[in-house]
Amino acid sequence: MAKLTQKPNTVYFFGTCVVDMAFPRAGVAAIRLLEREGLSVLFPQEQSCCGQPAYNSGFTKEARAVARKQIQVFSEPLPIVVPSGSCAGMMKYHYPELFADRAEYPAAKDFADRVFELSQFLVQVLDVRLEDAGPPETVTWHSSCHALREMGVIEESKSLIRQLQNVQLVELEREDECCGFGGTFSVKQPAISTAMVKDKIDDISRTGAATVLSGDCGCLMNITGALAHHDVPVAGKHLAEFLWERTNGNRT
Repeated sequence: MAKLTQKPNTVYFFGTCVVDMAFPRAGVAAIRLLEREGLSVLFPQEQSCCGQPAYNSGFTKEARAVARKQIQVFSEPLPIVVPSGSCAGMMKYHYPELFADRAEYPAAKDFADRVFELSQFLVQVLDVRLEDAGPPETVTWHSSCHALREMGVIEESKSLIRQLQNVQLVELEREDECCGFGGTFSVKQPAISTAMVKDKIDDISRTGAATVLSGDCGCLMNITGALAHHDVPVAGKHLAEFLWERTNGNRT
């Protein structure tokens, strides 16, 4: 199901840890965007982390246990929509690797084939058309490493922003550079991470944008924290929340 031939009636929604704990409005907005297109959205209550922190830290056994649980929870043959290039990349490309030499591989591969990053699903599957209801605004866009290099969904995200006639998108000069979060990297290498995010917010400041958008809340958590620490008056929002506000008369 990596490439759907027709619009589905029902989809799964994988919320992600950071959306659940720090950016719940982004998750709600993403679900509303899907529902507005006529889809029923299933949110399995037993879902948890995608397993990436354990996987990236070398705890393969633990990551496999987390992945196994998600495969069980999202067992119906439905698309799995994920508001994160990072989590989507983990589930789409690394779950099959985790079970490559095991009897569970077919189930892991089937699961992976059903994973879609949110903007990818909105553009490629739903062919969403947006009508802007907000005032003029200038924004910039941060591409997370996994969305850019692993999922390859940046143009989908930008195409959605460009549909908004009152929004000007000013691109970053150093867009392809990491913000320094990298999950456990920011904890293990705080000095390097701090320097990287300072470069990122300097780049953001030069755009003159009022808001920086991203499709990954981990990056947003790092970037917005640095913006606040350095008193830079730029807001940060997940793409889903921004799109919902702009196209729903700013009613949330």
